[in-house]
Amino acid sequence: MKKISVVVPCYNEEENVENICIAITNELEKLTNYDYELIFIDNDSKDKTRKLIEKQCNSNKKVKAIFNARNFGQFNSPYYAMLNSTGDCTILICADFQDPIEMIPQFIKEWENGYKIVIGIKETSQENKAMYFLRSCYYKIIKKFSNTEQIEHFTGFGLYDKKFIDVLRNLDDRTPYLRGIVSELGFKRKEIPYKQAKRKAGKTHNNFYTLYDAAMLGFTSYTKIGLRLATFFGMIVGALSFIVGLVYLVLKLIYWDRFVAGMTPMLIGIFFLGALQLFFIGFLGEYILSINQRLMKRPLVVEEKRINFEKED
Repeated sequence: MKKISVVVPCYNEEENVENICIAITNELEKLTNYDYELIFIDNDSKDKTRKLIEKQCNSNKKVKAIFNARNFGQFNSPYYAMLNSTGDCTILICADFQDPIEMIPQFIKEWENGYKIVIGIKETSQENKAMYFLRSCYYKIIKKFSNTEQIEHFTGFGLYDKKFIDVLRNLDDRTPYLRGIVSELGFKRKEIPYKQAKRKAGKTHNNFYTLYDAAMLGFTSYTKIGLRLATFFGMIVGALSFIVGLVYLVLKLIYWDRFVAGMTPMLIGIFFLGALQLFFIGFLGEYILSINQRLMKRPLVVEEKRINFEKED
């Protein structure tokens, strides 16, 4: 009998975790030809999320849990849980009901048809329209400048065959960007559009910093545009500065007594070049930070506790 693994990352989801557990197990138990495991990985929640997960684990041994020692970020935690799954395929789904649970049978059907990767693509979303527009712009930019194909409006929600999970295990990537890895190293995939719903309960944990962190990870992992822009802007500004300087010199030589350059052009030039340098030093720093995190070889997460994992797992 084939085994389906479902991974649900959590952080402060006390209002959703019990309901998502019940909904997923009900959906999986309808699939009588499959065994299953449901893995919750908690990223050091500060509310009652862990107690509620333990309660579900005690009532159903197929429900498993990994409790992180601290918050290891929005990418490392689910990625680590996927590496610890034991099923013939692994489904990644969020805990806030924004990913439709009813798509699980559809994912499995396409997987049985031969697709090693079946992913959900946000066709529309009930989130803030301005945020959806900004996400769309980001996806188009990174897709245009990336060295590899990028998937627009893909959040990680989908099904991954055991062979692809083995590829992830062999990567040894300390800062995994699953959305890029799927397009770069993944097998033949099936994309299924869906409408993303609003959170069923609770507040989103995304803020400017987490969204910026996600955007920079994608940029530094799959594009060279930041470094190339610094080079091109440097050449353009250098050429313009030379031309302006030459024009000022000629005007001063021709109109020696009447042409007063003053300090204003010099101050504007200094502030402009200073701002440009700081911007690209910061961009360069993002690339260096990404390289540094990969070279340090730190663990993806440090576990505090795990529940219902057998020794053979």
